[in-house]
Amino acid sequence: MTKPHVQAVDAPRRIDYKRELNPAQYQAVTTTEGPVLVIAGAGSGKTRTLVYRLAYLVEEKGVAPENILLLTFTRKSAKEMLTRAADLLARPLTQVMGGTFHSVCYHWLRRHSKLLGYPEEGFTVMDRDDQGQLLAHLKDRLGLKSLSGPFPRKETLADILGAAVNKNLPLETVVARDYSQFLEQIPHIQRLTAAYAEEKRRHGLMDYDDLLLEGRRLLSEHQDVRESLSSRYRYIMVDEYQDTNHLQAELVRLLAFTHKNVMAVGDDCQSIYSFRGANFRNIMDFPALFTGTRIVKLEENYRSTQPILDLANAVISEAREKYTKCLFSRRADGARPRLYRAANENEQSRLVVAQVEDLHKQGVPLHQMAVLFRAAFHSFDLEIELVRRHIPFMKFGGFKFMESAHVKDLISYLRVVANPKDTLSWNRILQLAPGVGKSTAARFIAGIKDNFDLDAAVTALSKQRQSSLRELGEVLKEINFPSQTLMSRLNLAMAHYEPLMQHKFDDYPKRGRDLEHLLTITARYREIRSFLNDLSLDPPASLADISAPTHDYLTLSTVHSAKGLEWDTVFVIWAAEGRFPGYFSMENEDDEEEERRLMYVALTRAKRRLQIIYPHLGYNKSVGMTINTPSRFIDGLSRTILEPWRVELERD
Repeated sequence: MTKPHVQAVDAPRRIDYKRELNPAQYQAVTTTEGPVLVIAGAGSGKTRTLVYRLAYLVEEKGVAPENILLLTFTRKSAKEMLTRAADLLARPLTQVMGGTFHSVCYHWLRRHSKLLGYPEEGFTVMDRDDQGQLLAHLKDRLGLKSLSGPFPRKETLADILGAAVNKNLPLETVVARDYSQFLEQIPHIQRLTAAYAEEKRRHGLMDYDDLLLEGRRLLSEHQDVRESLSSRYRYIMVDEYQDTNHLQAELVRLLAFTHKNVMAVGDDCQSIYSFRGANFRNIMDFPALFTGTRIVKLEENYRSTQPILDLANAVISEAREKYTKCLFSRRADGARPRLYRAANENEQSRLVVAQVEDLHKQGVPLHQMAVLFRAAFHSFDLEIELVRRHIPFMKFGGFKFMESAHVKDLISYLRVVANPKDTLSWNRILQLAPGVGKSTAARFIAGIKDNFDLDAAVTALSKQRQSSLRELGEVLKEINFPSQTLMSRLNLAMAHYEPLMQHKFDDYPKRGRDLEHLLTITARYREIRSFLNDLSLDPPASLADISAPTHDYLTLSTVHSAKGLEWDTVFVIWAAEGRFPGYFSMENEDDEEEERRLMYVALTRAKRRLQIIYPHLGYNKSVGMTINTPSRFIDGLSRTILEPWRVELERD
């Protein structure tokens, strides 16, 4: 009698956590009870730590997936972590509640909205467009369109209301600080805000910020719900804790009501989003909020070479308040970061282009290089150079130079002077004038014939009924004087355009800084046509035009938009006082500290090469040419950390 054949079944592979994690990561993963604060330095494997902790809770601690709550700032990151943890365990983790604060609150409010007074059928969440339409409707209904003086547009009203919620500030403080042109309208804005709240209540509506506000109200006012949710989610993990606002931190505190099993992961040195409402104090005060907090520091960096980390450590060591840590890498070799002092902004741009071209010839793909800057307008001159040299680029964090409406508006003055038959520019500039619409502009453009010149244009404008058009004619006549330099022509155009810009855009102070920077660029041009020709070259493909992921392009990005990303080679431009840090941040100690953290984020994006550049000469509209000094964050550092290099460029 033969014995039946029994096929061996492989036992599921158990994860060797000690072997697959470094000691600090292992400590963070295996410390599961009570509050834990993981200070995860740049490139230290933060996501890996969260993924393995998810797996450890389920595999080693026997925690049911439905008892775990993972809070992130994007649905994509939550999905990625859960997928990776499921792959590790070779089992689905669909019962884990993972998502953004807003989506989690939405889930709970769907079940409990009646407790908060919402109708039986529930509530509707308005998107940004819906919110704007409702605010515009109320503005009209309350008769606010007929007020004397400027009143915020619907988009600006939504921004004001959102800032008050996310930054935990009184509405009048938000207006005074960010929209001072509307100070006289504060009583009317408050009246509109009250009507907006009432309209939402009557019709069962919520906007995006209401999800957090009502989520907090649900947990605060209904202890039974709070206890139920806290008991269910016995293990809470929060990613990017340094980016939480006051509401999100309060939600975490309320959810940990019955157990305090909270692991917050973040890096105080990368807290750079206060303009969105992120509160630096949340991560610094976590141990005070959760007594008995154990702090684990992830300091081993898997991204950068040690020379790059030495510079980053030196910059952040001067921070006023921080969790002290020292990033280190097993990649001890590598070139020291370099500091270049360019003669002016255009030499800075040409230096970047020359180095990009050289590295590309050596085999470094364009997509492995990035140029980072503090503000979007800092790349305007560089964009012109890249277009001239036919180097494809993508810009993140702000519009490309010639995609900006206010830049197009200002340039249209020069375009009609250079080419009085440019009907597109005439259409744009005419409709900027108060009291002038499409029909008036069309009648004027219809008169542009073959022999039409600027004198004919000025004569035609002088005969117009609208005083704004007669004034425009005089400005164009003055811009066209032969004795004018390109910079003086642009200054004349700016003087005329600025009041119109203030009427057209609620955020005109920011746009004004863009236009001031445009003056710097004109300094290297002698006449209008060469300047306009450089601007008119075909720009590289936009993001929407890129269909294949293999498309190779250089990245241009604000530092804020670069957080979480990495490149082989990074150029940090405009690393000068008044630009990085900006003048406005230097007036407030907290703002200056955030600028230091922003510089730290910029430096830690580089894997192998890091070049820092600043132009020696700049331009300021109020004082003219200025002499720039290196950013205070890098000035005076040892040559062994930041190596000065001379700029050597071949002339075109």
